[in-house]
Amino acid sequence: MKKILFLLSVVFLTSCNSLHNSKKQTFNWEGANMYFLLTDRFQNGDNKNDINFGRTEKAATLRGFEGGDLRGIIQKIDDNYFSDLGINAIWMTPLVEQIHSATNEGTGNTYAFHGYWAKDWTNLDPNFGTKADLKELVEKAHEKGIRIVLDAVINHTGPVTPIDPVYPNSWVRTSPQCKYNNYENTTACTLVANLPDILTESDEPAELPQILVEKWKNEGKYEAEMKSLNEFFVRTGYPKAPKYYIMKWLADYVKEFGIDGYRIDTVKHTNEDVWKDFQKVCQESFDIYKRNNPSKVLDQNLFFTVGEIYGYGISQKQIYDFGDKKVNYYQNGFKSLINFDFKGDANKSYEELFSNYSKLLQSDLNGKTVMNYLTSHDDGSPFDKDRKRTFEAGTKLLLSPGISQVYYGDESARSLTIQGAEGDANLRSNMNWSDISSNLETQKLLVHYQKLGKFRANHPAVGAGVHQMISSSPYWFTRTLNNDKVVIGLDLKPGLKEVSVQGIFENGTELRDGYSGKKVTVENEKVSIDSGLSIVLLEQI
Repeated sequence: MKKILFLLSVVFLTSCNSLHNSKKQTFNWEGANMYFLLTDRFQNGDNKNDINFGRTEKAATLRGFEGGDLRGIIQKIDDNYFSDLGINAIWMTPLVEQIHSATNEGTGNTYAFHGYWAKDWTNLDPNFGTKADLKELVEKAHEKGIRIVLDAVINHTGPVTPIDPVYPNSWVRTSPQCKYNNYENTTACTLVANLPDILTESDEPAELPQILVEKWKNEGKYEAEMKSLNEFFVRTGYPKAPKYYIMKWLADYVKEFGIDGYRIDTVKHTNEDVWKDFQKVCQESFDIYKRNNPSKVLDQNLFFTVGEIYGYGISQKQIYDFGDKKVNYYQNGFKSLINFDFKGDANKSYEELFSNYSKLLQSDLNGKTVMNYLTSHDDGSPFDKDRKRTFEAGTKLLLSPGISQVYYGDESARSLTIQGAEGDANLRSNMNWSDISSNLETQKLLVHYQKLGKFRANHPAVGAGVHQMISSSPYWFTRTLNNDKVVIGLDLKPGLKEVSVQGIFENGTELRDGYSGKKVTVENEKVSIDSGLSIVLLEQI
């Protein structure tokens, strides 16, 4: 009976939050709430596409395709799962056609379920779905105000297998392996063994790989692909170098489907000018899409790019240091970089964390931003690996300045330690939908993420605004961005709470607590609220 009542309360609170009309704010990438998922591990919406290309060899634990696909993500968009979490951007692992066979590099047979082992950038991998699925997904997400961010890999192909031959040496190098001790030993080398590295530093023209020519002819699309390539190179004036082929293929998804951004993989493993060119190519495609689809334009934001520079953190401001060379990636095509500092900084107090990030983002990084995360697909040392600080993790992630990246299952305490799994496979288990439907503690955590996430989505000031502490004990602070103002209290004692809102909200202003749903009015430049909860999220009605 208690479980039923709790489920009803979840539905009621979610409905109330959905119906609440706070003052509509313009979407702002600096304050986005992004959900990151492994396409293959989130939701199986079409079991008819679970096996393709003869991928039937037994894989090691969680190293084969598990069935997740675009159709499953569409189902969750339709069900308002993301909207109820306050998610306004979804980042998916790469969707392009992957190598067909499995590899075995010491962890057992592994298929390219993760999407980072491209074979043909012009196709979607049928295990993930079709281009019709992607078109439907983008349109349905946009209807709900959710931006779509795909994942771009330009610096390498997939591994070589008996049925997945290596690209020609005019396209890739297969040695040396990176040592990571200086700029050249990070950029002009293979990340690991058997991962051919695209010659991204080269502007030398290269013929299309014969394996793609034969493949496209068999698929009946060779002429169309060649015509499109020739038009691209004539229009842009770029040389027919490998990197520009790949940029064109990835930008085609922008031009055709209107995706809003790319998360870019292994950024520091190419020369930095590659990314300035890539952003330019994607922006041009984004502009073409908008001209061709004026009724589908969400806003006038530029095409969004966020880079993965392993080891970069907000404390480094705009500079990444290779030891023998310093690079500013923000001046080379990026609006945002993934912040590897955050999982450590999350151990600090709320005020130390919030105030430091606000200062950096409003000064050294002004006009740019970082994407904070606590859990990811390849970080074996997350903030809360044993899922013992789940509520704290959600609070710090969703209320910190910068972009918040919720990794699938953060909101449901999906286990990060799986029996039989090795290495990063532990981080990539199937989404724990059964816990959401049956576990009381999971449901409570989900509601916590929903309340904080919606408040964040409704108020760009939370992620992009200026932070100012009001009082340290009890802990209250405000965030302000233009006309968007909020007041937040954390770790508060149960019972009556009072906070000064002098200079923030005028007397007589009606406010709502986004956490409890209670409404209050400003009197004598103060707000008094008795919610019985330890968190208060005040917004103007």
